[in-house]
Amino acid sequence: MEVKKIGSLLDSVRNTNPLVFNITNTVVTNFTANGLLALGASPVMSDAADEAADMASIAGALVLNIGTLHPGQVEAMILAGKSANTHGIPVIFDPVGAGATAYRTDTAKRILQEVSVSVIRGNAAEIANVSGESWSIKGVDSVSTDKNISLLAKSAANKLKTIVVITGQDDFVSNGENTYLNKNGHPMLTKVTGTGCLLTSVIGAFSAGHQDLFLPSLSALTTYGIAAELAMKKHSVIGPGSFLPAFIDELYNISPADIQQYSKIEEA
Repeated sequence: MEVKKIGSLLDSVRNTNPLVFNITNTVVTNFTANGLLALGASPVMSDAADEAADMASIAGALVLNIGTLHPGQVEAMILAGKSANTHGIPVIFDPVGAGATAYRTDTAKRILQEVSVSVIRGNAAEIANVSGESWSIKGVDSVSTDKNISLLAKSAANKLKTIVVITGQDDFVSNGENTYLNKNGHPMLTKVTGTGCLLTSVIGAFSAGHQDLFLPSLSALTTYGIAAELAMKKHSVIGPGSFLPAFIDELYNISPADIQQYSKIEEA
C-alpha cells in the first residue's frame, strides 16, 4: 500500500470540496457538518423525503445513518439511495445499532436490499447482524481478535458485495479479496458521541468522484485516526471536552506529510 496515494486523496477532497448529502441522526448533525467542513468537504444535512431524490442526484456522495431512525426518515433514505444509484453516486451506510431491536435490524436489511450500498461502516456486531454472519471472539488475545474481525470483514464484503469497514480498537477495510488493518486512532474517540458517525461521513467525502472505494475508505480511516492522535498531543487537551475542538482543528490542519509520517497500515 503506497501511503502517498492516501495523502493525494486528502488533497483531492480539499481541491474538489465534494458535496456530501447526509441523512443522519439528530445527535450528530452539527458535529458531522463541522467535521466535514474542517476537512474540506461541503455538507448538506436533510432528511426531508420530498427533496431526498433531487438532493442525492447532485451530491458527490450520499451518507445514510440510522442512529435516530423514524419511518419518514427511512423513506427519505430509500428515495435518496435509489436516486444515488441511478446517478452513479456512492452510497455510504452506517447501520447504527443493528441487532439492538428488530425494527432497527429490519430497517438496515431493507436499506441493503433496496439500495446498492457502496461502503458499509460499523462495529463488528453491527456488520455481523446485517450480513447474517455469526460473531464470537474467543479469548482475549489481540491477534486472535484481529484475525476474527478480518475474516468477518472479508466474509461480509463478499456476502453484501460492497466495501466493508469495521471499526473498533483496530479498524479493518475489506473488498472481499483484500483486507487491510489500520491501527491509527485514539481511545478518546470513544468518549465523544458521534465520532463513528462523522467517520462514516468522512468516508463519503473521500469516496466522492471515485468508483473503486477501497483506497478512499482506507484513506479516510487513516486520516481520521491520525487527526485524533495529533489532537491528543496538544497540551490543551485534558479530556473529552477539550479533545472535541482540537480534533476538529486537526481535521482542518492534517497534511499528506502527517499521513506519510504517522500511518499504521498493514495487510490483514
